[in-house]
Amino acid sequence: MDAISYKTVSLNKATVKKEWLVIDATDLVVGRLCSTIAVILRGKHKAGFTPHVDCGDNIILLNSEKVQFTGDKWANKQYVRHTGYPGGQRHISPEKQLAKDPRKIIEHAVKGMLPRNRLSRRLIHNLFVYSGTEHPHEAQKPRVININTIK
Repeated sequence: MDAISYKTVSLNKATVKKEWLVIDATDLVVGRLCSTIAVILRGKHKAGFTPHVDCGDNIILLNSEKVQFTGDKWANKQYVRHTGYPGGQRHISPEKQLAKDPRKIIEHAVKGMLPRNRLSRRLIHNLFVYSGTEHPHEAQKPRVININTIK
């Protein structure tokens, strides 16, 4: 075989083809949904995946208030944050978070599934989470996908 014909193709910012995808989160389990979103945001579903380049797609997630948890996570799971002051640790359950801002449930889960580096801090800005079915990104001509068909 001719070794010259087998060159490794690395994508860069100019050669990446990014798409806009729409996902409906109605009755989907949060962990399974967010792990698939993290793969798509990274670009690992593409043949030309390059680890140090933002080669993933932009995702528009609709109906974030209709997601599901398995088991008794609605009552027992706790989201923890800290105010920065002594004794400032705050806990909130998914039930209360859903009533307050359902978008943060998805954003928190996806952010936890991305690597902790400068690239992932840029990748999380490619995720647009909305409550309801309306979004302001019609000009990008997003493609609707079924999350259950992607592995």
